[in-house]
Order: sequence, then structure tokens, then C-alpha cells
Amino acid sequence: MLRYSCLAFLLLCLYRIYLSESVSDGFSVEIIHRDSSISPFYNPQETKFQRVVNALRRSINGGNHFASPNSGEATVTPDRGAYLMSYSIGTPPFQLYGILDTGDLSVETLTLDSTGGSTIKFPKTVVGCGTDNTVSFQGKSSGIIGFGGGPVSFMSQLRASIGGGSFSYCLTPMFPESNSSSKLNFGDAAMVSGRGTVSTPIVEHDQQIFYYLTLEAFSVGKNRIEFGDSSFGSVGDGNIIIDSGTTLTLLPNDLYSRFESAVAEKIKLKRVDDPTQLLNLCYDITSDELDVPVITAHFSGADVQLNAINTFVEVAKGVSCLAFTSTENIPIFGNLAQQNLLVGYDLKNNILSFKPTDCTRQ
Repeated sequence: MLRYSCLAFLLLCLYRIYLSESVSDGFSVEIIHRDSSISPFYNPQETKFQRVVNALRRSINGGNHFASPNSGEATVTPDRGAYLMSYSIGTPPFQLYGILDTGDLSVETLTLDSTGGSTIKFPKTVVGCGTDNTVSFQGKSSGIIGFGGGPVSFMSQLRASIGGGSFSYCLTPMFPESNSSSKLNFGDAAMVSGRGTVSTPIVEHDQQIFYYLTLEAFSVGKNRIEFGDSSFGSVGDGNIIIDSGTTLTLLPNDLYSRFESAVAEKIKLKRVDDPTQLLNLCYDITSDELDVPVITAHFSGADVQLNAINTFVEVAKGVSCLAFTSTENIPIFGNLAQQNLLVGYDLKNNILSFKPTDCTRQ
């Protein structure tokens, strides 16, 4: 049974489909964070901080999924990811909300609805029919939409129809003041270029389902912390994956320890324990503003400067914590680190690009 082979990237996104251009020219869709107040899964009984803690727990628990597998099978972890997708399959189309599991495979017509009332159909699309699915967004989701590099992922199957398989997204801040949505772009609409754009190779790897990048180092101010060796490769090997379904950024134990120490040296506020017991480096911001140092992720050929919304998260009233943690599994560049960045995947040329962007204005 082929399970989860198309789910490498795991763009789990809750969004209605709004097509802005024809498929041949590319198109864009709106994506909404699962905790947005305009999400159908929004729970008004939860506080902002309860939603943050839930996201952190999903991130840490979900990171265990990325352990190097010994076979082509993997377990779909419960409630993983930050986003869901609205899509239709079959003829006539049947609407589902997406976390697409790949248990047994079938061939169906996948349909995306346009704003003008017309539909775009992708016939003969392989769709997973899981018989032992454990993913659940309070029982309201129907599978996982895979944007990975595997042969039966959503992108691999549709790449001929949407300009060679390029896609990009722009993730708004986790809890914006406005009910703004993020954008997911396909084909020509996915191009990332212009001032501030930096690019890095997508590294081919035995595990084709993941998008591997090469992280050379992090800088905290002028202090550069090299990646070094780890059990998942050294510089040049494709040593980290980029994933929009994981909230935190997960680093190898040694790199995380050195990185945390470098950040702590720059921040002079009072350190406090994380009341959620999930993160290590936390500060009391009750009376003083957190002055976050300039942090840069140095990928091969691409220096990506991270702002405060990318590196710290308020987990309780008056307590802000570094949104990074350690892992013994595959390192992950998570979605908090990608907020307000236009992130483009050129799958034809195996290039990933970053561009600083106000995603609320996209």
C-alpha cells in the first residue's frame, strides 16, 4: 500500500479557490490559516494563546513524522499542518476539504472552481483513498493535498497543465489584525522576481517527496553559526527541508544549542520559563518591548533575513519565545519563518526563491 508518498511538502491549506487567470497563463488561489476568524474551522471559544500552543504542539509532534523512513510508507499524523484546501473530485464533482491521504489510489477528475462560475477540470488525476487515516481537523477534513516531489503528488500530476509545475505562496502573519488571506500561485502567476529576490537550489535526494535545501549557517547580528555535520547530512548535501505544514523551525541539537546561545547573548530582557513547556528561550515582555536581533538564514546562494514575526512567538500574555526548537529528525524550515516572504518553487529548474513581501497586500 502506497501511503503518504505524495505528501512531502504538505501544504495543508484551508482555502476557497478563486482563479484569477487561465490555466495556460497561471492562476492564483486564496489560502486561509486554519485559525483565521474567517476559517470554517475557527473555534471562537479558544483564545489567541490557546491557538498558538495548539500550533506549537502540532509542529513538535508532527516533526516526528519526518524521521528518515525505511520504506515507502509513513503514518499520517493527527491534526498536522496549518492549512486545509477546498477541492472537488469525480464526475459529477464532489466537494471535499483537503488533507489528502494516499492509501489505495484511484483515478478521478479533480475540479477547481472559478470566480465566474466556470470550472477547470484536471482529468485522470490519481487520488488517494485511505482506509486507515488518522488525520483529523475536528472530523471536518477529507485528506491531504500533496505538493511534494513524488510522482503522484498534486504538483507532479498537474505540472504539464500549469506551466511546468511552478508554484509559489505568500503566508500572512499567523494572527493578523485584519482577516487577510494568503495566496497560492500556479504557473506563470508563480514567478518570483524583482528587487530583493534571492534563490537557492532545490537539492535532489533519495526521498523525492521532500524539498531539500542547503542551509550553510544562521547569523545572529554579526555572529555566524555554521550548520556543521549532523546525522542528516552536512553542508552541500541538502540538509534541511522546507515545509509549510510545520509551524516551528526545527534544527539539529548542536546547531540549535549554538543558535539559541547566540540569540540569548543579544537580548537583555528577563528570561522566564515557557508556561507551555514547549520552547526553551522565552522572555518577559510585560513592560519592555522585545528587541529582536537581525537573524539571517544563509542558504546556498540565498541570504534570507528574518524579522521578529519569523523568529519569536508570543505563547502567553507577556511571554515571547524563540520559535525554533531542536530535533533528532530531519531539520525543517517551518512556516513562521516563511511569513511575509513570497516563496517560489521552480520545479523545472529545481530552484527555490524568496522575496520579502507584505503578504497582506498580495
